[in-house]
Amino acid sequence: MKSQDIRKQFLEFFKEKGHLIVPSAPIVTKDDPTLMFNNSGMAQFKEFFLGNGTPKSKRIADTQKCLRVSGKHNDLEDVGFDTYHHTMFEMLGNWSFGDYFKREAINWAWELLTEVYKIPKDILYVSVFEGSPEENVPFDQEAYDIWKELIDEDRIILGNKKDNFWEMGDQGPCGPCSEIHVDIRSAEEKALVSGKSLVNNDHPQVVEIWNNVFMEFNRKADGSLEKLPAQHVDTGMGFERLCMVLQNVTSNYDTDVFTPLISKIEELTGAKYTIKAANDAEEKVNIAIRVIADHVRAVAFAIADGQLPSNGGAGYVIRRILRRAIRYGFTFLNKKEPFINELVAVLAAQMGEFFPEIKSQQSLVTNVIREEEASFLRTLDQGLQLLENVVAQTEGKEVSGAKAFELYDTFGFPEDLTALILKEKGLSYDKAGFDAELKKQKDRSRAASEVATDDWVLLAEGNIETFVGYDQTENEVKITRYRKVDSKKDGILYQIVLDNTPFYPEGGGQVGDKGALVSLNETIEILDTKKENNLILHIAKKLPENVNGSFTAKVNEKLRSDSASNHSATHLLHQALRAILGTHVEQKGSLVSPNYLRFDFSHFSKVTDEELKQVEDFVNARIQEHLPLIERRSIPFKQAVEEGAMALFGEKYGDNVRAIKFGESMELCGGIHVRNTADIWYFKIVSESAVAAGIRRIEAITNEAVKAYFATQEKDLEDINVALKNPQDTLKAVVSLQEENTKLKKQLEALLRDKAKNLKGELATELKEINGVQFLAKQVDLDPTGAKDLAYELGTLGTNLFLVLATAEEGKPMLTCYISKELVAEKSLNAGQVVRELGKFIQGGGGGQPFFATAGGKNVAGIAEALTAAEGFIK
Repeated sequence: MKSQDIRKQFLEFFKEKGHLIVPSAPIVTKDDPTLMFNNSGMAQFKEFFLGNGTPKSKRIADTQKCLRVSGKHNDLEDVGFDTYHHTMFEMLGNWSFGDYFKREAINWAWELLTEVYKIPKDILYVSVFEGSPEENVPFDQEAYDIWKELIDEDRIILGNKKDNFWEMGDQGPCGPCSEIHVDIRSAEEKALVSGKSLVNNDHPQVVEIWNNVFMEFNRKADGSLEKLPAQHVDTGMGFERLCMVLQNVTSNYDTDVFTPLISKIEELTGAKYTIKAANDAEEKVNIAIRVIADHVRAVAFAIADGQLPSNGGAGYVIRRILRRAIRYGFTFLNKKEPFINELVAVLAAQMGEFFPEIKSQQSLVTNVIREEEASFLRTLDQGLQLLENVVAQTEGKEVSGAKAFELYDTFGFPEDLTALILKEKGLSYDKAGFDAELKKQKDRSRAASEVATDDWVLLAEGNIETFVGYDQTENEVKITRYRKVDSKKDGILYQIVLDNTPFYPEGGGQVGDKGALVSLNETIEILDTKKENNLILHIAKKLPENVNGSFTAKVNEKLRSDSASNHSATHLLHQALRAILGTHVEQKGSLVSPNYLRFDFSHFSKVTDEELKQVEDFVNARIQEHLPLIERRSIPFKQAVEEGAMALFGEKYGDNVRAIKFGESMELCGGIHVRNTADIWYFKIVSESAVAAGIRRIEAITNEAVKAYFATQEKDLEDINVALKNPQDTLKAVVSLQEENTKLKKQLEALLRDKAKNLKGELATELKEINGVQFLAKQVDLDPTGAKDLAYELGTLGTNLFLVLATAEEGKPMLTCYISKELVAEKSLNAGQVVRELGKFIQGGGGGQPFFATAGGKNVAGIAEALTAAEGFIK
C-alpha cells in the first residue's frame, strides 16, 4: 500500500465508525504557553479534555503534524542515528470526548490493524498499565480483560508508569494507556529471542505502533491527580511506522514517505544511501541522508505553518533543526553550496494533496530555506577560520572548553563539528569545560523564563466565558476562577477568569486589552489579557480582597481605540500591497498595538520609495472614502472564502468565522476594528525592511501617533531653520552646507595625507632593529585612516618591517599593525593575532589580514602598555 492510501484508509475506517474527520492543526501552537509546538495529536484538543470548550463532535479522527524537538518530548538527538525517531511525524488519531471508552477503542484498533490492514496477529504485542500505588492508580484490569478476548494472554505485557501512563507535560490531562507493538524481525531472529523481551527496549524492528490513552485524570501543579469531568479516549498511531509495517520494510526511511526525498538527496549530492551499511563510512553517509530527509520535512512544514527561522523562541528551534541538516550535508556529504531547498518541490508533490499549505507556500518555503542555507554556510566558513586561530593559539593537545563554547555560542559553530575537526588535527577539547559553560547559559535562560503555576481556584461551575468586547468596553462581571503565577521574569501575577468580559485577549496579531476591575471598595489594574486553552485570562498584580464580589470590567478605551485604528489600517495595508505589488503578496505575520502596526508580507525585493508612496496614498484614499465597517460575526468559512475573504497564514479556522469588510477589503479576523475608516484619520509608513528571504516588513502609524509624528517633523524643521539663521529656502541652504562640508572634507583628507608623509620621514629615523626586524611601536596624532596611510607609507621603506601605530581620536583608542609579507611567510607573524592580543590592553579587539590588521577599544590609558607589549612578538 502507498502511504497516501494508508492514510486515507485510516480516516475512512473511523468515518464509518461515526467520527468527524478534521484537518491537522498548524505545527506551531497558539493560546497554549506550555507548548512551543504541537508535539502530539491531542494538543489541539486540550481545551476539550479540560472541559473548557465543546468539540464539534464527540467522535473525531485526524492526522496531526507533530514536532518533537523541545520540552518533555524531544527526539532531536536520536534522529538519523536510528531508523524510527523523527522531528516531524504524522500522528493518526481517533478521539472520544466523553463518548466511548476502553472497549470500543481497543476493539476498533484491533479490527483496523488485523482485519483491514491485515497485519498478522502473531507479530503483535500489547501492553497495559500495571498500576502505581504512589499515585493511587490501580492496575488497569478493564483493559487487560478486553485484550484477553482478542489476543493470547502471553502477548499482553504489564507496563510501568514510564511506558504506560501518558502525560503531555508537567501539568494537564493524562491517564493510563494501552500500547500496541509490532515485531517485524526475521523468523530466524524471532526463534533466537522472544519479541516480548524486546518491547520498549529500543529495538529498531520491535516498535510501538499505536497508543490508546484513556484520559481520566488532570495532573495538578502540586503533582497530584484529580479526576477529569468526563472520561476520554486519545489514541495516536505513528504514520511512518505504520507505513514501514504495511510496506514490508525494516526502516521508516525505506518507506515511500522518505524514499523520494532520499533519491533527490542522492541526485543532488552524489552520495549513495545503503539499506545496510557495510562500514563506518557508509553509515555516516546514511545518518547524514536520514537527518536531511527528516529535518527538511520539519522545517518546511513549520515555515508553511507560519514559523520563520529566527534567533529566539520557536523560530530558533526551527533554525537549529535546519542548521543541523546543513551541517550534516557539509561534513559528511561534502556539500558546500545550498541544496536542501531543492527538496521542497519533492515534498510539495508528495504531500500537497493532503496538506495543501506545503503547495501554496512552496515558493516562500524554498526561498527561506535557501537563504538560511547560504547564511549558515558562510558562518561555517568563518567558524573554520576562527577554529584555525584557536588551534594556532593553543598550547598542548587540548583546546579549552570555554573557547569551544565561544565558537558555539557566539558564532553558531556546532560542538560536534569542532570535535571532528580537532580530532583530524590530533587535538581534543575540554568537554567538561564546554558542558559547564553550556550549563551556565541554560541556567541563565531558565532563570529568566521559569514560571510556576498554581492550580485554579474555582469559584463557579462552568468554564466558558462570554466575550462581549465587540459591542462594549464596560460590563458587570463576576470572577469564576483564578490562579497565581510565579514568574522569574515578571514576579507574582494573578490570572483571573470572568463570567463574561469586554477585554480582548491577545490574538491575531493584536495585543491584549488593558484596563481595570472596579468595585465599590477597590480598583484592580488589568495589565494584559491573554487566551489559553479557550479561557480568557486577565493578568493582574493582585487579587481583589473579595473575589466573590461583583465588579465592573472597564477596558482602557484610549488604548483600545488606538489598537482598533491600527488593526483596521493593517487590513487596508494588506489590500494596498496586493493592489500595487501584486497578488503574490500574503500576510506572514503582524503586530497591532496602540502605538504602531507591524506587517510582514511575502515579496522578493525591496519595496521602492515610489511604491511605498503609492501604498500610503492607497490606504489614505480608503480613509478619505469614509468606508463603514461591515462585520459578519458568524459566516460559514467556505462561504466567506468564496465571497473573497482572505484567510491568513498559519491560522486555524472553525466552520464558522468572523469576516471584516471595508469596501473591497475583506478578511477573516477576530480583532477589534473602527466603525468607519474615517476614524483612522491618516496612515503613515515609518519603515520598510527585510525580515527573512522573501519576507518584507512595514511599520506604520495612524491617528494620534501620526499627529505626534507630524508635530515632531514640524518642530525639527523649525529648529533647523533657527540653526541656519532662518534662510528663505531651507532645502537650498542645507544642500549648500553639504557641498561646503564635502569640499572641506577633501581638503582635510589631503592635509592628513601630507601630514602622514611628513611623519614618514620623522618615524623612519625611529625604527630600531630587533632580531633582524625593523620595529616601531608608537602613538601618532592622526585619525585611524591617517594611521593606515602612514603604515603603508612606512611599508615602502624596505623589508622586515613590524609596525604598531596607535591613535586616540576623540577618546577612541585604535591600534594599527603592519607586517612585511616576508615576515608573515618566514616568521609566521600574523597581524590579526597581534591586534587581538594587544587589543586586550585597550579593552577591545579586532582582526584583519596577516600583514595588516586593526583593533579598536575603549581604554585610552591602555595604549602605552599595548605598545610596550608589541615588542614581545619579535623578541
